[in-house]
Amino acid sequence: MKTKFLALSPLAAGILIWSAGSVVQAQATDFLNQDTLTGDWGGARTQLKNDGVTLSGEYVSETAGVLHGGESYGTRYAQQVKVGATFDLNKMFDAEHAGTLQVTINDRRGRSTSSDLVGNRLPVQEDVGGEYTRLSEFSYANWLLTPKLTYKVGLMAMGNDFGGMPILGNFVNAGFDAHPLSLSGSSGWGNYPTAHFGGELRYDFNESWALHTAIFNVNPQTNSAPSKAFKPFSSGTTGAIIPVELIYSYHGFLPGQYKFGYYHDTSKVARIGDSQSKSSGRSGGYVLADQTVWQSQALKSQNLHVFGQWTTTDAATAPFRHWYAAGLILNGPFESRPKDSIAIGYGKASYNRKSRDVDIANMRAAGNYAGADAAENLSMAEQLVELSYNVQATPWLSVRPSLQYDKDPGAFSSKVITDAWVAAVQVKIEL
Repeated sequence: MKTKFLALSPLAAGILIWSAGSVVQAQATDFLNQDTLTGDWGGARTQLKNDGVTLSGEYVSETAGVLHGGESYGTRYAQQVKVGATFDLNKMFDAEHAGTLQVTINDRRGRSTSSDLVGNRLPVQEDVGGEYTRLSEFSYANWLLTPKLTYKVGLMAMGNDFGGMPILGNFVNAGFDAHPLSLSGSSGWGNYPTAHFGGELRYDFNESWALHTAIFNVNPQTNSAPSKAFKPFSSGTTGAIIPVELIYSYHGFLPGQYKFGYYHDTSKVARIGDSQSKSSGRSGGYVLADQTVWQSQALKSQNLHVFGQWTTTDAATAPFRHWYAAGLILNGPFESRPKDSIAIGYGKASYNRKSRDVDIANMRAAGNYAGADAAENLSMAEQLVELSYNVQATPWLSVRPSLQYDKDPGAFSSKVITDAWVAAVQVKIEL
């Protein structure tokens, strides 16, 4: 089977060409130690930051191939380029309470190993989906009455601030990376790079406890339509989603963070198995935990984290019924590699029994009795194990090989698919 590698988009090509030109000007001794690939631009980058303008850019590629199982063998490549600017209006206008403006543009290209080769629900590559250039954030943030009460309004992805933990970026599979997929897979919840209009409000009671809530527009038509990439006022709104998240952060010798969340989506959607009846809305909840369980006395960057996730969704409308996950992340596994990390995670995604019943009924109606009989005995959950090692080659370059095992990959399609072994590598460059 031939593997097709997609050409760089104009945005990605322009950024990489510009990056290469800047690199040539950098001295070799600074190149491997600087924070970004393109460096300080002769001091211009630092000067801009001092003046209130912080520019950022990131390139991520994920190449994954099926070693065994799935629906077919092969390899697929996907990439993401993200550029952004943060405007500190306090510095720009010499003010004390002017706030911050954030602008982010995202571009995704490539092919999905899961869709093309494995046939599973939990995407092998995190950076697949919505393959075009889009505006991913245009927001304004400030505090209200007291610095403890902050707000943000504009166009943004709610998953940037709700339902995620940074430590989960140690994985390549989207089932683990950053957010539980059951949130966006069963409601109007939107994760990056999909953005919707909304407003957020957060109150920090003290250094340990915070309460965070928001309201976001729900518009399924903007999720994957290239024609609406820069048209945030597009029609198609079905309702609003309101998340509430209670956050506890422990700042002791072994720090940890715990999030307890609930959301309600006012969109009226058809009930599973009864297209004539619509729900009055859909709700769900989640618990996320990240706890340090060991810290080296000799090396600050060397520590061991344990994480856990649990979610529940609306039984009447959500095909993605539950998600359970747990794992370990070891930072600084070797004294000679203090910036590297090893991660292993286990996840279980449960399919709604009502959805399986609908699948079976549709197969029988189409005369596919063998498929229906096979689906009757098929597991109701897809399970995932991933082992990854992140090599922090330079401050701006990381390479993350990943080995993934997917059990019952056909659970969500009600198809018999052989358990799959997948090898992947992620390359991340801070521009």
